[in-house]
Amino acid sequence: MAVWGVFAALRAAPRLWRRASRAAAGFRGTFFGRGYSVDPAQVRATQSPPTFGFLLDIDGVLVRGHQVIPAALEAFRRLLDARGQLRVPVVFVTNAGNISQHDKAKELSTLLGFKVEPDQIVLSHSPLKLFFQHHGKRMLVTGQGPLVENARALGFENVVTVDELRLAFPVLDMVDLQRRPKTTPHLRTDFPAIEGVLLLGEPVRWETSLQLIMDVLLSNGNPGTVLATVPYPHLPVLASNMDLLWMAEAKMPRFGHGTFLLCLEAIYRKLTGRELRYCGLTGKPSLLTYRYAEELIQRQAVKRGWAVPIQKLYTVGDNPMSDVYGANLFHQHLQAAQQGGMESPLDAHSCTSILVGTGVYSPAAPGPVEQPPFHGHRDFGLSPGLLEAAHVVNDVDEAVRLVLRQEGWA
Repeated sequence: MAVWGVFAALRAAPRLWRRASRAAAGFRGTFFGRGYSVDPAQVRATQSPPTFGFLLDIDGVLVRGHQVIPAALEAFRRLLDARGQLRVPVVFVTNAGNISQHDKAKELSTLLGFKVEPDQIVLSHSPLKLFFQHHGKRMLVTGQGPLVENARALGFENVVTVDELRLAFPVLDMVDLQRRPKTTPHLRTDFPAIEGVLLLGEPVRWETSLQLIMDVLLSNGNPGTVLATVPYPHLPVLASNMDLLWMAEAKMPRFGHGTFLLCLEAIYRKLTGRELRYCGLTGKPSLLTYRYAEELIQRQAVKRGWAVPIQKLYTVGDNPMSDVYGANLFHQHLQAAQQGGMESPLDAHSCTSILVGTGVYSPAAPGPVEQPPFHGHRDFGLSPGLLEAAHVVNDVDEAVRLVLRQEGWA
């Protein structure tokens, strides 16, 4: 779905969003009406409750691989009060997905030195909780980490992994000579049909996953058979994390799940002459991810007893295509909502993008500046204005200091 198609879809289905979000996120009360049930003991008066909050990327902003970036520790010294509680609401929005929310919160707590709650974490696949219509289908799932557990936590009740499919049909995976079957196995006819594909992150053996996903799509979910014509539209495909690249300990960025999706799309088009279509794309820069994160910000504020809605969001990221593009796209969405373009405007009025130089982005060297290649996903067209950050700073501590000064909290 193209970017402007996303706008149209969000305008067309506000009731679905509200209903889905309430159930998926486990929120109490009315999702967009902010009618949450709050323990009165948690509500305490404050002279100046915050009206702004942070959406922070993790990789390349707070950490590089398993090493915390020193500026992140300085930033949170400014954001924590004397009791170790956040002075303003913060939600961590990452395109990682090979871990559970609970484990990611524990990992961040250890690295940053304060308690991070699971409901402060938005993983790339978190908004897939909203896709109820696919939760009961038998889905082929790919990725790493606690794959089946993550899929079930999202609501997908009947999943098949690539390894399970490979064991059921050994002759499908033929690239690795060492893994080819030594004898021809009997063809299975009792394997239940697969009804969709769930792509939660980059797999380890790309050739195996690419081959078996294609087998499922071209056989309409029955990889042991051959169809006379290619089924189209194909089975539903849901994907999270469109990042082409991400930053770890290496000097140069590493391939992300967006690179895997690029390979899958190219193979599908080459073999069929048609475009691979997604029923859902989540993770930054998807609007769905930012709306999900905005609701977590508002819920956090209510939980802390800050009665004033959070009206201004500041996103801090290192990737122009996912972090800056997504924040600017969401800002446009919020502006349209404020002008009456949405049935139920959100509490947030603005989303300001801040780009740091500790990850994927690095300042250009002196000399002529060339237009960089477009690293975004195919379904999010190039819009140069959306790639321009409102602020470019060295690191997350500088970003936090900038915001606190602007808000009079320095």
